[in-house]
Amino acid sequence: MTSIDPTTLLDWTYRLSNVGYIVAAVLFLMALSGLSKPETARRGNSLGIAGMGVAVIVAIFQALVTSATKPETHLSPLVTLILIAVAMGLGGVFGIQRARKVAMTGMPELIALFNGLVGLGAIFIGFNSYIFAEEVPADAQAFHLGEVYVGIFIGAVTFTGSIVAGLKLSEKIKGAPLLLPGRNILNVVILLVTVAGLGVFIATDNGSVAWGCLVAVTVLGLFLGWHLVVAIGGGDMPVVVSIMNSYSGWAAAFTGLMLGNTLLIITGALVGSSGAYLSYIMCQAMNRSFANVILGGFGAEADSSASALEGTHTEVNHEDTAEILRAADKILIAPGYGMAVAQAQYAVADLVRNLRADGKEVIFGIHPVAGRLPGHMNVLLAEAKVPYDVVLELDEVNDDFDSVDVVLVIGANDTVNPIAEQPGSPIAGMPVLKVWEAGRVIVLKRSIGSGYSGVQNPLFFNENTDMLIGDAKSSIDALNRELTSQKVTV
Repeated sequence: MTSIDPTTLLDWTYRLSNVGYIVAAVLFLMALSGLSKPETARRGNSLGIAGMGVAVIVAIFQALVTSATKPETHLSPLVTLILIAVAMGLGGVFGIQRARKVAMTGMPELIALFNGLVGLGAIFIGFNSYIFAEEVPADAQAFHLGEVYVGIFIGAVTFTGSIVAGLKLSEKIKGAPLLLPGRNILNVVILLVTVAGLGVFIATDNGSVAWGCLVAVTVLGLFLGWHLVVAIGGGDMPVVVSIMNSYSGWAAAFTGLMLGNTLLIITGALVGSSGAYLSYIMCQAMNRSFANVILGGFGAEADSSASALEGTHTEVNHEDTAEILRAADKILIAPGYGMAVAQAQYAVADLVRNLRADGKEVIFGIHPVAGRLPGHMNVLLAEAKVPYDVVLELDEVNDDFDSVDVVLVIGANDTVNPIAEQPGSPIAGMPVLKVWEAGRVIVLKRSIGSGYSGVQNPLFFNENTDMLIGDAKSSIDALNRELTSQKVTV
């Protein structure tokens, strides 16, 4: 029986692996396309899972064949398989544990954590790639060293930046920006030193000098990630998470270059570019630029008069609110983070059904950054089986509020704040839902406190605004009981 030459076997393995990676990449592209619409999001998610399954199987197959045909790896296929199983088992247990504990309201923090783990992985892989750099052909050494250095730097920035963003979102550290003296100059100096270190790292053959460059760029990257995000106000954290998601994609792409893994390069570029575009969309929704977010976030003017407004608000109870809704013909619901925290989406779906059964026209107005992630409200409402056709975006409703009889603001604050139209306010220029133009506004909130940006909302003190104070779910449940009890009585 003719034995297969190890070199030939390895060559065919790489060819088959590339075919598998192309299949996985196509599935990832189809997944992104599916995730762009609520109607196809479930299918998109399934395609993404399938693509990752293909990628994992191909990677394991390639690792086993490599360990069998390359004695210099010092690992047998059995040991390789055991190590892979242990790593996947530990990762799987941690991932499942975290996913089970995290509510929808905690998704931004979870995403920030995962972004940070990608950055940390890029750091470790970068150091490992440098240790085995002698295996790279001589004519590709300079390029390889460059990708190692840059990959470690991006990974370090992503790691600490994501962790700080997650801590701010979970309110474990203060959301107010921490502004060090001359912070922008400090950032520029760090970047210049990093670029200079890249030249020294590639040019030197001295092991201690090269290792010193790698350690230095790691420390600089870790500090820069912390410094960039700690200086940004809490109101901008959702955008920061999106930017860090983009950074994690580029870190993954550089990891793919270091490992010679085609799929990592492709998926890293997909995540990096899509994360950057999502950040752009979010900045547009907040009338801000990348530079504006990075150089200073909401909350930088927290002591301004805009954040210390005073006035007299009026309150209504559940019975009064039910009567107001019965008298209305067109009702718009503007949900926000408070609805998510209270997990009131199912109660809201019941309210919509009750109102529509009474012949009311009910629509939703969704701000692009309502909640703390784009699409947050859409996902919650879809989960509660609210029809897609009544869930409209800001641009679709903002010119028609004068035809709305009643607006129910459920847990939203910054996204319905009229102070955004006042030049010089901390959120000046941010597009908001103009709910105050409706006939009547009822705000469901726990209190009349300021929103996540720390800016007070004068909407609460308007003549046509009433406050229904309390937990959103409890309030909506009480409204549903009032509405259905009237039907029974009649």
